[in-house]
Amino acid sequence: MSEKKANRYRENLNAVSESEQKKKCPHKGKYLSGKRIMPKGITGKEKAADLIENAFLAYNSARLREGCHLFTDKMLQPEVTVGMTLAGALTPAGLGCSSIIPLIKAGFVDWLVATGANLYHDLHFAFNYPLHAGSHQLDDTDLRSNDVVRIYDVLLGYSDCLLATDDSLRSILMQPEFQKEMGTTEMHHFLGKYAAEWERKAGLKDVSVLAAAYRCGVPIFTSSPGDSGIGMNIAGLSLRGNKLSINPTIDVNESASYVLAAKRGGGKSAVMLMGGGSPKNFMLQTEPQIQEVLCISEVGQDYFFQVTDARPDTGGLSGATPHEAVSWGKIDPDHLPDAVVCYTDTTIALPVLTHYALANHAKRPLKRLYDKRDACMKALRKEFFARKDVKMLDGSQPVI
Repeated sequence: MSEKKANRYRENLNAVSESEQKKKCPHKGKYLSGKRIMPKGITGKEKAADLIENAFLAYNSARLREGCHLFTDKMLQPEVTVGMTLAGALTPAGLGCSSIIPLIKAGFVDWLVATGANLYHDLHFAFNYPLHAGSHQLDDTDLRSNDVVRIYDVLLGYSDCLLATDDSLRSILMQPEFQKEMGTTEMHHFLGKYAAEWERKAGLKDVSVLAAAYRCGVPIFTSSPGDSGIGMNIAGLSLRGNKLSINPTIDVNESASYVLAAKRGGGKSAVMLMGGGSPKNFMLQTEPQIQEVLCISEVGQDYFFQVTDARPDTGGLSGATPHEAVSWGKIDPDHLPDAVVCYTDTTIALPVLTHYALANHAKRPLKRLYDKRDACMKALRKEFFARKDVKMLDGSQPVI
């Protein structure tokens, strides 16, 4: 074929291609509008935030980058109230010191839901009882005979850390302020006060999540208060006549009141879920509590970011997607583009997220929700009892 004929053939092909594209592919340009994948070679001189932007381009690295953007660009707007969950053994791995406390101090986390175990192990740091990096390939029978406890590859002494923490914790739980019925935020606030004092006496700074939350007015809930060393010691002391009693119903309404207050104050509510399990469910059930149980008009969380290693197809809550959560009223369907799930280990994602946020966003003023807990509950009760069909069960006038 001559060069002239070849050029004419190519021109005809291009004309047909353009015509077909206009005819059959009206959205092709939109789909191919994303950043071109052709990163520069890594030199070792990049800042971490730049590495995230330029090398986290696909699969779960891209979801982590999207989560960093969602958190930094939208969740951390002044009017957004951010709730964070902690599931899995994060504090023993040092995530409290490295990531959670910096987020609290920066005003990036306004309320927390954690497993009791995370808060129990947080007390090791407050009391200055050491944990050590180890190996998961050890003889556990030999560890037991040598007074050592293993959390995968984290090692701690049984007597001089675990039992010592129990002793110190019991001495706190027997103090006068604990001798009553309360929710977990009040209990953790009191524990945080003592943890902060233990930090001070040991010459430590910012090692305990409980202490940092106490100083910053960040309420901490535990969704299963009996399921940890803290709950076990409360139960043990109750046999000796200690009066501390945890009432979970206080927590259910109080947590819902923080979400409602965020919305009624003209703001938005965001959830940042580190892992799944009970803390995830407890944080997300705030919207069904508002809508389904209290019958207060609401539409769901505005922003959603989860880090998990759980699959959605097993039906477990840990792997349930934000799309599924829409069917329960937990997530505002209009905000699904602002929902990201990254399937990876929290010990990888959380330090990355923390660094990115602190590198790209100024600190926010502390919301100090714990200081506003009575006001938030009063507002929730007022809206609940504003319904004409709601009355006290004994016929008395509600106390608002």
